[in-house]
Amino acid sequence: MKILMVLTSHDQLGNTGRKTGFWLEEFAAPYYVFRDAGIDLTLASVKGGQPPIDPKSDLPENQTPAMTRFKMDPAAQKDLANTVKLAGLSSADCDAVFYPGGHGPMWDLADNRDSIALIESFYNSGKPVAAVCHAPAALHRVMYQGAPIVKGKRVTGFANSEEEEVQLTHVVPFLVEDELKRLGGIFEKAPNWQSFVITDGRLITGQNPASSTAGAQALLELLSHMQPATRDSTAA
Repeated sequence: MKILMVLTSHDQLGNTGRKTGFWLEEFAAPYYVFRDAGIDLTLASVKGGQPPIDPKSDLPENQTPAMTRFKMDPAAQKDLANTVKLAGLSSADCDAVFYPGGHGPMWDLADNRDSIALIESFYNSGKPVAAVCHAPAALHRVMYQGAPIVKGKRVTGFANSEEEEVQLTHVVPFLVEDELKRLGGIFEKAPNWQSFVITDGRLITGQNPASSTAGAQALLELLSHMQPATRDSTAA
């Protein structure tokens, strides 16, 4: 089984002068959930090569076992340093796509035509799409059967209350929670920073960094129930 992971290449936090990127836990935890399950992984990013790690995600208070494992794993570090370019990738080559978050995707994945087309291709092919934390921002221009992909779906993502807590409400281009609601998504959330994942049909969303392991596990669970014949269906 093959899964594509798509990461941001954006490293500027709006006009604050601070760095951003992807949140390391949101890559490392799913990476090992997938690897340990024997999944064939393809890592991609907007620009290819080494995607930027949000320095805040690597602070001492944010360390996790998956991050520690990653730092002792030269093969995983090499994988991350050599992501393929997003442009030109095809959903035909993988069974599902997973988007880790961090603030970076708010800028370079939310409106990226290659990403939008790729997600639509996966979904139209009957394949699952998963996104965690800020990565559901990558869904905001994705359409399915003439409507936003999230319309009428139970979804979650980085909550307004969490954005307020990190004091970036007025820095991000839009608020994930507000945008998912505007598009017709049925937004749900847990208390700040608690793990919370929703699977609705073939769409999986996770709320925050703590949800990254559960989000990856939910994707594997969904794939395990999809027979090869149904993976090619277009049922929502």
